This record gives sequence, structure tokens and C-alpha cells, in this order.
Amino acid sequence: MKRFLSIMLLTMVMTALGFGQSDLQSVAIVRLTKSEPISVKQYRTEVERTEKQVGRSLTALERRQILDMMINEKLAIQAAERDKITVGDNEINMQIDQLRSALVQQIGRQPTDAEFATAVRNETGLEVPAFREQLRRQLITQKYLTSKKKNLFNAIQSPTAADILNTYTLYKTQFVRPETVRFSMIQVPFGADTASKAKAKEVADRLVREIGANPGKFDEAVVRGQTPNAGYQAGDGGYLPRNPEAQRMVGPDFMNTAFSLKQGEVSKLMEGAAGYRIIKITETYEQKTLELDDVFQLGTRMTVRDYIGNAMLQERQQAVVEKATQELVTELRTGNPFQIFESNLTW
Repeated sequence: MKRFLSIMLLTMVMTALGFGQSDLQSVAIVRLTKSEPISVKQYRTEVERTEKQVGRSLTALERRQILDMMINEKLAIQAAERDKITVGDNEINMQIDQLRSALVQQIGRQPTDAEFATAVRNETGLEVPAFREQLRRQLITQKYLTSKKKNLFNAIQSPTAADILNTYTLYKTQFVRPETVRFSMIQVPFGADTASKAKAKEVADRLVREIGANPGKFDEAVVRGQTPNAGYQAGDGGYLPRNPEAQRMVGPDFMNTAFSLKQGEVSKLMEGAAGYRIIKITETYEQKTLELDDVFQLGTRMTVRDYIGNAMLQERQQAVVEKATQELVTELRTGNPFQIFESNLTW
């Protein structure tokens, strides 16, 4: 029995050691300026992360494309290091700050470190330190690309007035602003338990009695709601277009109530998924086919002309990025400065 157990334990150890060695084996080695392996573990991690993001298993071709991207990135970084192109912490922090600002727009306040880490994990499948390293590699690659293909990027031309007009004319039927209202809102939040909801209902009923249909009283309640310990939340609710997408977000009762009111009118008390709500309509807009100099998105200064011009410029920039990337990859791969180990590509 002891001999059997010893053999069994030895087999388990050797099997585990075999798996470890497999992970450390290379699927490729990049050697433009130095020998740098891509391990089975690194490759598998990237494949599995991508599969999790897309929600399915990758095909053999898609897996090979991931390996090609990993090789291309290492080639570009080695070339950038050779040419003294670097990225500092400040540049990475600027990118992180931009992502935090985007998250502020979504949740209406500064995210905590934990919330930001969760957002990064959900979006990329990476923890923040690994995400910072990924950003560093991307920024170095972008810097190297723009420095080596400067002539292509400098040749990009902004769309002319005639280009913008022709595009607008072609897509005019798509530039339709739906009927839209802007509203101010008072919300008394409640939790999932009955006691929380009952307490919120008392506060909401009191506000209804105080405000009635009086717009001035509503405005006074909004000001109070922006002070600490008010017991409810209040402020500008933004713009609400009358379309199916917006209705899925706010619900049919909210949508129908909002568009039954005239500018300045106060609504009835409404129950939402997370609180009781009262709104007042502050602006109304009829459905309209937008002209070139009309505001494209309410609440901004961007006109239809600006929007089309920016979209066309971005398309041209993207086309140049793709061309420059393909040229650079071809140049970096010349002479086969890498080796792929086909036998290690499957697991």
C-alpha cells in the first residue's frame, strides 16, 4: 500500500510539473533587437480573456490572429526601445484620468478606486496594474507608428465644406431629432425592503402636498434637495427623446407622463424601480429634420456640420492608421525576426 501511494504521489507531482513546464514553453520568440519569448501561458491567457469578452470559443484562425498581434506588438516595442521612444507615467495617468472622466459621465460622480477597478475588469478582463501595463504598450506602439509614418499622418486633409454638404445631402433623412423634452426631477430613493419603501413614500407624499401643481414650489424643493440630509435627490434630469430606446430606460409611465405635460408643468407622483419621482418640464422640442447649422445634440454646441466634419475626419484618420500599421508590420517582419513553435499552439 505504501509503495502504491508513493508511486501515485510521484505521478501527481510529475504531472503537475509537466503542466508547469508546458506553460513556460514558448509559442513564439521575437528577436528584432533581443530574444523575447511569448510563453504558452501568456498566449493562453490572452486567448481566454478574449473568449470571455466575446462570449464564445475562438476559431483556430482567430487564435492565430491573437498570436500575430502579440508578435507585432513585441516587434514594435523592441523597435521603439531601439529608437529611444518611451512613455512616462504621466502619459499613462492622463489616459487613466480620461477613462475616469468617462465613468463620471455614466454614474454622475467621481468613482471610487474600487468602482474604477471593477469597471476596468468588466470592460477588459484585466486588473488595474495589468491594464496600466497594457496602456503603456499601446501608447509606445502608437508613438512609434506616428513617428515612423509621419508622412502619412501629415497628409490627412480635413473635409471641405463641399464634402460635408454632399454627405449631409446624402444622409439628410437620418438627421431627424425626435420630439424631446428637458426636465427637472425630484427623486426619493428607496431600497428593496418594505420599510425603506414605506419611509420613502411618506417623504414623497409630503413633497406632493407641498408642491401641488405649483412650479415655483417645485423649484424650491429642488434647491432643498441639493443640500445635505435633504432626504431626497433633485436636479436637472437632462433631455428625454421620444423613442423606443429612451422608453426602455425610463419606462412607459414616465415617458407618457413627461410628454403629456407642457413646459413649466409639474407631474404627478410616479413610482420607479429605485424611487418615487416628480418632474417638471423645463424645455420642449418638436420633431425636426436638422439643418447643417442646427445643434446636433441638445445640451452641446456641436452642430450637424461639426458632427459630419468630425466623423469624416475620423474615418480618414482610421484609414491612414490601418495603412500605416500594415506598412509598419510588413517592415518589422522583414527578415523573419521571430519564430513560431507550431507544436505548442494547442492545449
